[in-house]
Amino acid sequence: MANQTISPGPAPTAAVTRPIRNSRLEPILFNTFNTLFMICLVIVTLYPFLNTIVVSLNAGNDTIRGGIYLWPREFTWQNYKAVFASGTIFDAFLISVARTVLSTLLNLGLTTMLAYTLSRKEYVFRKPITLIFILTMYFNAGLIPGYFLMKDLHLLNTFWVYVIPSMISAFNMIVIRTYIGTIPESLVESARIDGAGDFKIFIRIIFPLCKPVLATIALFVAVGAWNSWFDAFIYTSSHQELSTLQYELMKLLSSSMNANSNPSVTNGVGMTQGADMITPISIRAAVTVVASVPILLVYPFMQKYFVVGLNVGSVKE
Repeated sequence: MANQTISPGPAPTAAVTRPIRNSRLEPILFNTFNTLFMICLVIVTLYPFLNTIVVSLNAGNDTIRGGIYLWPREFTWQNYKAVFASGTIFDAFLISVARTVLSTLLNLGLTTMLAYTLSRKEYVFRKPITLIFILTMYFNAGLIPGYFLMKDLHLLNTFWVYVIPSMISAFNMIVIRTYIGTIPESLVESARIDGAGDFKIFIRIIFPLCKPVLATIALFVAVGAWNSWFDAFIYTSSHQELSTLQYELMKLLSSSMNANSNPSVTNGVGMTQGADMITPISIRAAVTVVASVPILLVYPFMQKYFVVGLNVGSVKE
């Protein structure tokens, strides 16, 4: 009885082998499904913009027939010639660039200073002031009071009506303040021990460490300022020299739709009948491409900061 040995059966070996096979197949299946899903997502995301470019390069009368997908059927530059036919388009482009750059720089600088001030626990008025800014996100005076405010400030028909109202943003302030809260307080305390004041701490420590969130906010502010046209329509429509690119493109699109509904009206944007006819669909596509290209050129340089900035407040140690 003492010399008897029990030999292991084959069952445990099979039980160990199956999980190993499954563990090898799971990453392959997951990576295959993930790759196919991402390819479909990229196609769905890029197709509308690619189709817009194709429509903008296709003859307007041919576009009406439909069936334009990823390659122009009748290639033409006539749509872009109509967009740039007006001599005011280049001046409006410069105005849009100037307002975008100034609005972005001033909004980043002033909003970050405000966010740093309201993030300091020793500042006794930080809670009531923060509450006041939050209320502005929910309650708005309206269009007419806003117009009279710009009039009383003598900003009507001036370039600064594009810049001054957008210098501070309550939402951006809250986002930046949240990010500043993730910066270790020991950095500020060590700077104070070395004799640095609040302004020096802000310039030398806080502002450089806020690059990811500032890049995110800069992209939001720049896109908003670049795409804005309603303020030009309300405040500076009587002064052509202050017109923005988006407002000029909006007027061009409106005139193309009016000309399409009444072909006997000449609108001066180069619309002709026949092979080179400009239609609202084709001019809308060309306008979309012209308005989007500057932002698309800037985005790749800010992408790495933009991805980091989106994670603001998601992880705290």
